[in-house]
Amino acid sequence: MFNRSLVLPASGVETFFLWGPRQTGKTTLLRQTYGDARWVDLLKAEEFRRYVARPELLRQEIEAEPLDPGRQIVIDEIQKVPALLDEVHWLLENRGLHFALCGSSARKVKRGAANLLGGRAVRYELHGLTAAELGGDFALDRMLNHGYLPRIYESNRPKRLLDAYIAGYLKEEVAAEGLVRNLPTFSDFLDVAALSDCEIVNFSNLARECGVSSHTTKNHFEILEDTLLGRWLPAYRKRPKRRVIGAPKFYFVDVGVVNRLARRGELQPGSELYGKAFENWVFHELTAYGSYRGHDTALSYWRLASGIEVDFVLGDMEAAIEAKSSAKITRDHLKGLRSLAVDHPRVARRIVVCSERKSRKTDDGIEILPAKAFVKRLWRGEIV
Repeated sequence: MFNRSLVLPASGVETFFLWGPRQTGKTTLLRQTYGDARWVDLLKAEEFRRYVARPELLRQEIEAEPLDPGRQIVIDEIQKVPALLDEVHWLLENRGLHFALCGSSARKVKRGAANLLGGRAVRYELHGLTAAELGGDFALDRMLNHGYLPRIYESNRPKRLLDAYIAGYLKEEVAAEGLVRNLPTFSDFLDVAALSDCEIVNFSNLARECGVSSHTTKNHFEILEDTLLGRWLPAYRKRPKRRVIGAPKFYFVDVGVVNRLARRGELQPGSELYGKAFENWVFHELTAYGSYRGHDTALSYWRLASGIEVDFVLGDMEAAIEAKSSAKITRDHLKGLRSLAVDHPRVARRIVVCSERKSRKTDDGIEILPAKAFVKRLWRGEIV
């Protein structure tokens, strides 16, 4: 059992959406937090059939057995029956009840003109496991090979579980929700898209490889984003002195899924693929930290047209971070951060996250932090 960093409100205090990719532990966290909650589980076939046919049953059943306003009502997989949100809205307004609305895909809710409760519901997101949550059990090599999903991280046979996860995503998230017309084409797209993890996406090239139009490819990336399997990282474009790249980069939210889709095999320290997985992990830690601690600090990347790049920029140059899995940081690894300082001399901190054994600082002030030292400082609030 992991002690998750996301703190949910006390029972009966707030109505909220809890989103997160499949198998991140949303249901487990809700059961731990709200042990006496009234539960509606739309994964159960009989529950789903009843409410999809007659959503008003939710209101009628709760009215028949009035609840203490201090007791939370949990609706799991709310995206399966968006019409229930009208009933939730009525009960919230007229009976003062509070709901925890949990799901792994906001696409049907957002795009189906569903009732989003008029801004009355807070949004939370549960990410995969972080180094802080693992504590002494954190093992970087294991995380980069297994990924961040609790069950798969702990497993000694992650490949079979990851294959099942991908198959379940295609069947239950994509096919069951009718998100695409051609499931085999989308499955092929997933394999190709995995090769674009941590990269700027060339829609035309990717569409050509998949045998579809650029429009279809863009729509498929929207599905990955809406089903919380991936997210975009925008480019930093404020006050450029030289020509900078403006296109966003794409990151899958779980590196284990990327490994299986891209057929990477066992990742070994020092390899190029290990380095890409390392960058995905740093992005994951930064994203989860910002989400859980409620920071408004924007996250972006900086890249010149010449190809010189810095992986992550926090806020308006509060910090710039390079993810380098190397065990020996050289001058070549520091080119991006040094070039950034030329264009943006006000950058507050420059950091390299790496696999060196000890923390150090270069003569021009660049901090070299081993991975474990970085996450300790990050989660203590010393980076952001």
